[in-house]
This record gives sequence, C-alpha cells and structure tokens, in this order.
Amino acid sequence: MWLMVLFDLPTLTEDNRKEANGFRNTLLDMGFERMQFSAYLKFASSQAALDVISVRVEAALPPHGKVTCIAFTDKQYERMRHFWGSKQAKSNVCVNQYDLF
Repeated sequence: MWLMVLFDLPTLTEDNRKEANGFRNTLLDMGFERMQFSAYLKFASSQAALDVISVRVEAALPPHGKVTCIAFTDKQYERMRHFWGSKQAKSNVCVNQYDLF
C-alpha cells in the first residue's frame, strides 16, 4: 500500500514558511519521497504500517493549512501516469516485495 500526503500550507509570513518547511522536512525524515512540491509519497508494507505512518503524519501537522492523506494499492500506483510537459515520463517502478508461500 502507498500513502500520499498532499498539502496546501500558508507561506505569507516567516513563521508560516518555517512551519511549512518543518512539515516538509518531517515527511522526508519519515521516509517520504517528494513527487511534487506539496505532494509526498511513501510505501507501507501493510495496513498496520500504513496506520502507524498516518498517525505520525497527523502528529506532525502544522497549525494552519490543509493536509490530505490518500491511501492506495500497488495496482493503483502502477496505473499512475506522469507527464513532463507534453511527454509522458518514465513510469515509476513498483517497490520489490517478497511473496511468502
């Protein structure tokens, strides 16, 4: 499973910018990768791991702005399409997982 965090945080004052940058840095410290300036993505190996990550994101929320978390499966991730200008970018490779039988 994947967790995408999207956010729109105010940056009008110096304090707002510090809060927004602090939130971005926290996401990076938690292992998220940056997709776009306000969109970060992290893989979770199970629903339980996803729940733990979601709680940590909630604990790091800045006092202002809007933050949205979206969870989706590997299959949905594989269907993402990325564009750079009018050309489609190379698709992200899905994280390797081990199957236990």
